[in-house]
Amino acid sequence: MNTSLKAKGISLTDAIKAAIEQKLTVLEKKVTKFGPSVNAEVEVGRTTKHHKKGELYRAEVHVRLPGKLVYAEALNKDLYAAIGAAVREAGAQISSYKGLRAEDRRTAKKTKGGRESA
Repeated sequence: MNTSLKAKGISLTDAIKAAIEQKLTVLEKKVTKFGPSVNAEVEVGRTTKHHKKGELYRAEVHVRLPGKLVYAEALNKDLYAAIGAAVREAGAQISSYKGLRAEDRRTAKKTKGGRESA
């Protein structure tokens, strides 16, 4: 899995990079079945410069799978907690994605007795 890291409003330190890469190992295990063409983009930063309390930190995870773009975002008062929450949400979306093409989904709905969408 190819990864790119980006920071907005904060500096991307080695500790933040290490935390992101550690959390992304969970996603790497889930995307191995999609092949090496999977890309992940992680963006971390502050939501605002002037606020001192509340959900100050934001983490976004974009994972490009064949046929699907997984997007997860989390806000938290702790940067590392926001990273963990965003990666967990992206992992849940990847787990639920089966990789079916549109034609396969329509046939699967037909066999189940579901309504076909045009």
